Amino acid sequence: MSLPLEGRSAIVTGAGRGLGRAEALELARLGAAVVVNDYGQPGRDGSGEASTGPAEDVAAEIRAAGGTAVTHTGDVADHEQARELVELANTEFGKLDILVNNAGILRDRMVFSMSEDEWDAVIRVHLKGHFNTTHFAAAHWRARSKAEGGRPVYGRIVNTSSEAFLAGSAGQPNYAAAKGGIVGLTTSTAAALAKYGVTANAICPRARTRMTADVFAGVEQPGDADADGVVRDPLAPEHVAPLVGYLASPAAAQVNGQLLVVHGGMVAVVERPRVAAQFDTKQGAFTYEELDALLSPYYAGRPRNETFAAVEVLGLSRGRGR
Repeated sequence: MSLPLEGRSAIVTGAGRGLGRAEALELARLGAAVVVNDYGQPGRDGSGEASTGPAEDVAAEIRAAGGTAVTHTGDVADHEQARELVELANTEFGKLDILVNNAGILRDRMVFSMSEDEWDAVIRVHLKGHFNTTHFAAAHWRARSKAEGGRPVYGRIVNTSSEAFLAGSAGQPNYAAAKGGIVGLTTSTAAALAKYGVTANAICPRARTRMTADVFAGVEQPGDADADGVVRDPLAPEHVAPLVGYLASPAAAQVNGQLLVVHGGMVAVVERPRVAAQFDTKQGAFTYEELDALLSPYYAGRPRNETFAAVEVLGLSRGRGR
């Protein structure tokens, strides 16, 4: 019996630790040959010397389990190094089928205290990093489709957004903005590449990793026992990886342009924004007075803390779904 991703090749960025590591291992377990990308800086804020160690350790783990893996230790936020990453997959495995964008850093600060560098660094790694790899992967799939007479090819993109974007994390304006931008990039990419047979989806994972160790330091409750009886942390990255494997697989061919929250044995499909109300001018154009007469009563009747942010996602937990 063949594996779901047998004969497929994948790139996972930020795969040296945490979520990326779990995702790379899962794709390999499902049969994919994996390019393990990680810049290898030790600090979650992007500080410290780059290292080949984290990527090489994960690639070795994949090979030890009988899988196929190579490493790339470049910076995906660098346009040229992102190009080299995609070319490496094509050179080593003959093509690229799956791109999982996960690389990221944190530089948390309230908006009134954040420096320009703290803003730029996070936007660069998360949003530009996602764009760079997506750009070159998309060009690769478009060229493949043209070379095959315009037929659809196999392509899967899984991007990493965050509940910080959905809920409007007050202490993370740079991170929330970057993660919101990634959703916009994902839906645009999904629309642009559908005709080539490529899907693009985004996930909002919640997991205990190097980046979130302090956030979840007090969350210690045990998870359910696995089939082998081992109790797993409900915030373990391994809860996220199977969804990435599914979205990367042929089974998810009809899943495109979607946003899914995933953690602790739960997956929630996030519905697109909907229009709550519409107001039309009775004249040729609105005046201040007319808008005041229409909008002020409308907002006076709504809770003050009800904004566009979807804070309720933070309360999602296993056992409330279908």
